[in-house]
Amino acid sequence: MTGSSRPARAPSCPTAPTNGPSATATRSATATPLPRGRTRERRSSCCGRSRRTRPSTRPCTRPATAPAGCRSRWPPSLGSSVRKPRDERSRRPRPRAAEAARVGASERPRALERGAALSAVGRAELDRLVAGAHHNPHSVLGAHPAAAGRTLIRTLRPEAQAVTAVVGEVRVPLRRVHDGGVFEGELAGALSDYRLAVDYGELNVTVDDPYRWLPTLGEIDLHLIGEGRHENLWQVLGAHVRSYDTPGGTVTGTSFAVWAPNAQGVRVVGDFDHWSGRALPMRALGSSGVWEIFVPDVGDGCRYKFSILGADGQRREKADPMAFATEVPPATASIVHTPGYEWGDADWLDRRSRTAWYRAPMSIYEVHLGSWRAGLSYRELAKQLVAHVVELGFTHVELLPVAEHPYGGSWGYQVSSYYAPSARFGSPDEFCHLVDALHRAGIGVIVDWVPAHFPKDAWALARFDGTPLYEHADPRRGEQPDWGTYVFDFGRSEVRNFLVANAVFWLEQFHIDGLRVDAVASMLYLDYSREDGEWAPNIHGGRENLEAVAFLQEMNATVYKRVRGAITIAEESTSWPGVTRPTHLGGLGFGFKWDMGWMHDMLSYIAHEPVHRQWHHNELTFSMMYAYSENFVLPLSHDEVVHGKGSLLNKIPGDRWQQMATLRTLYAYMWAHPGKQLVFMGQEFAQAAEWAESRSLDWGLLDAPDHRGVARLVTDLNRVYADTAALWSRDTVPDGFHWIDANDAAGNVYSFLRFGEDGSVLACIANFSSVPHEAYRIGLPHAGRWDELVNTDAEVYFGSGVGNFGGVQAVPKPWHAQRASATLRVPPLGALWLRYNDAPDTDTSS
Repeated sequence: MTGSSRPARAPSCPTAPTNGPSATATRSATATPLPRGRTRERRSSCCGRSRRTRPSTRPCTRPATAPAGCRSRWPPSLGSSVRKPRDERSRRPRPRAAEAARVGASERPRALERGAALSAVGRAELDRLVAGAHHNPHSVLGAHPAAAGRTLIRTLRPEAQAVTAVVGEVRVPLRRVHDGGVFEGELAGALSDYRLAVDYGELNVTVDDPYRWLPTLGEIDLHLIGEGRHENLWQVLGAHVRSYDTPGGTVTGTSFAVWAPNAQGVRVVGDFDHWSGRALPMRALGSSGVWEIFVPDVGDGCRYKFSILGADGQRREKADPMAFATEVPPATASIVHTPGYEWGDADWLDRRSRTAWYRAPMSIYEVHLGSWRAGLSYRELAKQLVAHVVELGFTHVELLPVAEHPYGGSWGYQVSSYYAPSARFGSPDEFCHLVDALHRAGIGVIVDWVPAHFPKDAWALARFDGTPLYEHADPRRGEQPDWGTYVFDFGRSEVRNFLVANAVFWLEQFHIDGLRVDAVASMLYLDYSREDGEWAPNIHGGRENLEAVAFLQEMNATVYKRVRGAITIAEESTSWPGVTRPTHLGGLGFGFKWDMGWMHDMLSYIAHEPVHRQWHHNELTFSMMYAYSENFVLPLSHDEVVHGKGSLLNKIPGDRWQQMATLRTLYAYMWAHPGKQLVFMGQEFAQAAEWAESRSLDWGLLDAPDHRGVARLVTDLNRVYADTAALWSRDTVPDGFHWIDANDAAGNVYSFLRFGEDGSVLACIANFSSVPHEAYRIGLPHAGRWDELVNTDAEVYFGSGVGNFGGVQAVPKPWHAQRASATLRVPPLGALWLRYNDAPDTDTSS
């Protein structure tokens, strides 16, 4: 009989056991009567239709039990023995019942109660079943055709005292045939549906049988998994709640599937069997390496793990690599979760799909959720963080990794559950609420993604099936010495599939707008952080990790194919060519790359005393030598304000006023420089202390006028930036930038022009010396009025008030190879933004 799927969601995890006793749980012991008669026999293969996404409820037809004409996909080594074709079997006389009882008598299991075993399943096979070392328990357990048109039911209930098969009004006691809890019995005729009444002594329950259901993965799914091309991997592996209509009523449960190709056996354990780890062995689906089972009466909220008997003979309890939800660390169990959030960001997604971000405004606020304001949930962040970002005017937030991780001190960069948002702040649906709130406010969401390495925790991905599975087997490629972690085996198709599908998962399921890929350099180079003799060259004798290159290209190509308007950003700290070049041109295919060179040069420059900066003038001009080789983001990230590096403010010499003034100048220079900009939380108001993930930002600093002035400047920079196409529409082409004067080292002054696709022009003049420059003449492309949009020394920012009274008038006097020029008052440790105003003005004074 074939079950029909229902859209209804399952109830929460039952408190009563399906496979074990409980001192506190109770459960109904009744079953809906079933109609008599047989159902139409299907002639499909045992795994069902191609692309099957739900199981069938007809009696299981695997090797040694399949009716004639049913072609089993399982090889003989995974079952008993494949049944012979009907015509061949018809040539042999059928033994009478007494003769059949004598066959294999030495192999029959010992009966612990009255009677003998009803089948010819040998004790060795039952021992393997009970030990959790059986590749195909469904060939032994469940309902199977028996002699004389009867049906044999066999079940594994280790804690049960008695088990009864229930078919409508008929109840047939099953006999214990193995001391590990195997019960079996025969019923007359073929079955369309049945239940099991289990007596645990103080508790009686009636349950469905997990071993009467066909696989929930179809042949195409298994083929794509084997090829490493299943882009929707999360839809078939992991835990999924399903409901089916059967003659005995609606059956709701959870299908579990996990990839563990080298395991000797796999069980699913959890709340539903009181973590006994004995009752629910899973089946291996052919040679795919996937183990699967459908467990009725298991729903959302149930905790679970996989108990894996590894190739090394050791049994390990592992969290589900594909779990959608987890316990709050340090607890490590996975949780059954059905996504059910109703999104309200359709307008944002439509606008995003039509935006080319390389020529659109992008101003990014980097956030560590746990320390922005300590103790907030996703829902609380949806109110407070969104309001803060909107007030400051940032276009995007970038979240340090939110995928679940066991160690908070890793900031999320040692991920254990790649498909689950951290439970520290709430449920997956509550994380959706945070993303949705940001989108409704017009804010994009980027998350840090960590495909380079993973931690060695024994309950997670490490040595998953007793062998190096997700990690490379060679420690010269499989271990990251800097972080004490394992490195993914990028040459293995299933591992690449796991990661590529994960990238798509975050973008599609959580509506994330971009992925910032962490530690790309460590992936690209085989000798990264390794001395001679500690790394192995590639097939060409080089140090490039060719498998990692292919993975990154595949990931980027898949993301940009499937998710319109999404972006990927590489944290790549070397000069690897073509990071943001399209994959069809041989590049890695990223949308943007962090400009680590600009960041290091800028921080090095401002660390010098103003009087010494003239000797380091080229540190800031050098970035324009390569500015158009990639699409850049200018980062002042979390890495630069931690581990003894100090805050941005305290990197700057001088008294507190000079530090504040220099920081404001740095920001104005950064926002005007080609490239998108990123600042880490706290730097928007000049956090004085170094960042620590264990405590909140020093929000009380906003009560001080100088810190409040920095926050107001950042707000004004973002506002003017978003309104001025000259600052972003030609970020990636050389004609969007022109130096006015790159050589005033003695004055510590940098001046340049930005040009927009709409014809807008903006001039930036940044003075990193501690003295003002009076009557400072600069060349400008047009005579006429130039409005002073930003002056970082304005009193509203707690500056000294040196400025140009709102603007200057350029005269047709050539200067700096420009047709016009104007004289300015350039403030000390200050920057000016001037925008050409083409409104007519008759004042031509110099």
